[in-house]
Amino acid sequence: MTLKMLQDGSNWMYSNVVKEHFFHPQNLLEKAPKKGEFDGFGEVGSPACGDVMRVWIKVSPDGKKIKECKWQTFGCASAIAATSMMSVIVTEKGGMTLEKALKVTPQMITDRLGGLPTRKIHCSVLGDQALQKAIGEFRSKKD
Repeated sequence: MTLKMLQDGSNWMYSNVVKEHFFHPQNLLEKAPKKGEFDGFGEVGSPACGDVMRVWIKVSPDGKKIKECKWQTFGCASAIAATSMMSVIVTEKGGMTLEKALKVTPQMITDRLGGLPTRKIHCSVLGDQALQKAIGEFRSKKD
């Protein structure tokens, strides 16, 4: 395998959508957010297992829709692509309601990615869990 094949993903066993979200992740937060910049934060995973996902959400003023979903993921290509896709799912079309976002499943993320290798499905589960924690934190602050 050549360095070029590793760099462009041409020899990877991933869908083109996974490759696109890995090489060009969407809604990635490149530096630490400023205090108060986001309404909710969720973190899941463990550095020991290799995947850690952090998700920040900004909610509409009426408290009903996710207007922004930013993230940082420390992990493999599947983890990065799954978190990127999750952030797209919850913010497209003007933003998903919190109620609907809580129903986003790992299978929905995997389906939108065009599938993941079986041993990488857990990556979509982590993105889903981090989102749920971020929504939970927003709600606990609001109450």
